[in-house]
Order: sequence, then C-alpha cells, then structure tokens
Amino acid sequence: MNSAFVFVDEFLPGIRWDAKYATWDNFTGKPVDGYVANRIVGTRALCDALADAQQEARSAGFGLLLWDAYRPQRAVECFLRWSARSENGRTKRRHYPNIDRSQMIEKGYVAARSGHSRGSAVDLTLYHLSTGELARMGGDHDLMDPISHHGAAGVPVAEAGNRRLLCSIMEKCGFTRYDSEWWHYTLRDEPFPDTYFDFPIG
Repeated sequence: MNSAFVFVDEFLPGIRWDAKYATWDNFTGKPVDGYVANRIVGTRALCDALADAQQEARSAGFGLLLWDAYRPQRAVECFLRWSARSENGRTKRRHYPNIDRSQMIEKGYVAARSGHSRGSAVDLTLYHLSTGELARMGGDHDLMDPISHHGAAGVPVAEAGNRRLLCSIMEKCGFTRYDSEWWHYTLRDEPFPDTYFDFPIG
C-alpha cells in the first residue's frame, strides 16, 4: 500500500465501518474486484479531515459509519463490466428500481474514473451514539435514484434534517458534497487530484 494511505480504523479509534464492496451486500450482488478484506483505506489527509468530522458528529450525539473510501481502479472497471451485462433482477429493486443498470453511468451514479480511486472520497452516514442505530436518511447507500439527491423532494422532514446535518459536518471539515448522492463526499484539498490508484485493499 502506498505510504500516503492508511487503514482508517487504525488511524481513527472508534470509527465504525462496513466495506460494502467487500461483501455480497452491494449493487453488484457479490464482492468486488480489489476488495480482499472488509477494511476501509484512505489517504492520511482524508483521515485527518475525518477525525475532525468525527468530533463534530460526536458533539451532536452521532458517530460516523463508513461504507467506502479508497476504491481500486480494478473495482471501477468491475462496475463498468457489470453495468454492461444483461439484467438478472437480483439487486435492481433495492439499488436502482427506476433505471436500467446500463443507465448508471449516464445518470452519474457510476463513473469510469472515480474520485474514490484518488483516495480522498468517502461514502458514509451517521449513527446515534446513544443506541448505535443508523440515522434515518430517507434512502439507503447506493440507492441510484433521484430520492438520493441532496434536496430531493419527498424525503421526510426528520430524514432530510439528518442529511443536512451530515452535509454541514462534512463541509465544515473540508469536504465537498456530491449532489446526486447524500452519502458521498470528497476532500476539498486532495493530495492526489490527478492520480488513480489500483492497489488492492487487504
């Protein structure tokens, strides 16, 4: 692993994670190329900013749960191959109920060159420190649908408030949001803005 990268759980004590692409619980329906272990990796700069975000969240009674950060380029290529295959319906209802999988790229939910592969993007949510339960966000991770957009119509008041809180925390701590996905944030000052890495996670 590049020396500028670390395992996030080793850098941030108490952080929670569930690396979805290392499991069967993701939109492809199986572990993704490059995710050898259920760990989250990111640049040291990303982790520094996440430490600030973790503190901000804690002051509001929340913790952070990470789903993804650094993503090997081979995983991105796996997504692209998957999107070109014929539909089998296994994950459509949960992850892309209103589009064809072939539309994921044009709709902006899957990218041929992902910011995650630069090591300074993160997918995450909030959880309640008092109970450990995830905060309700009006839609799950990787729900490729307009309801996942920031400011989407039809999101209940409490869930919309949780989205705004997460956004406020992340933007205060040096991140920019991705308008189509309430869970996706990128470090404003990336250490590798033009480099796409491909080392495996494990």
